[in-house]
Amino acid sequence: MDLQISVFLLFLLFTAGHSLSCYECMGLTGSCSDQRVKTCPSGFSKCMSSTTVAQAGGNSAKVMLKDCIADCPSGSMNLGIAKTSFACCNTDQCNVQDAPDPSIDSNGKKCYSCDGKNCSNTVSCSGSEDHCITSAASYGEQSLVVKGCVSKSICDTTTSVDDVQSVSCCEGNLCNGVQSVSQSFLFLCCSLLSFILLH
Repeated sequence: MDLQISVFLLFLLFTAGHSLSCYECMGLTGSCSDQRVKTCPSGFSKCMSSTTVAQAGGNSAKVMLKDCIADCPSGSMNLGIAKTSFACCNTDQCNVQDAPDPSIDSNGKKCYSCDGKNCSNTVSCSGSEDHCITSAASYGEQSLVVKGCVSKSICDTTTSVDDVQSVSCCEGNLCNGVQSVSQSFLFLCCSLLSFILLH
């Protein structure tokens, strides 16, 4: 009996102080070849990996990210000029693999997207993207809007960010409406991506 209690107490001692460790990297050239292991801060209980493919002016860029995260939506989003896929897990160093490239195979659903001047463009959703999203944010005097396709798990991430005033999701083709905008679309894309990644 004393041996069982000793083993149990020893187990508690080793597991009580255990922090999750995840790979971290920011591959701006489409590769996470410089990834390293980091101990996650308190409150960060998942490892995340994301792959973003952005297109602007005929140019394409791929960005890979890995890090610790508090809450992580698995799935993908398509904002027109940028497509991102997310992969999440909750064991030590489980994010060693890169998130897959965002799917390009249409699933038949369509949503409105913004290009910086107006939000009357449409994008074809792919993979698990079964909702349309509309997000608004402000930076100083600028007000920005992004729209596109997302997976339901991204819509279920409801943590707020100071500058993001609203995030709303809906089901049904083109359910996220048309609205004109005149501000920097790419700036809000980065804000929405950080909203998802950091919370």
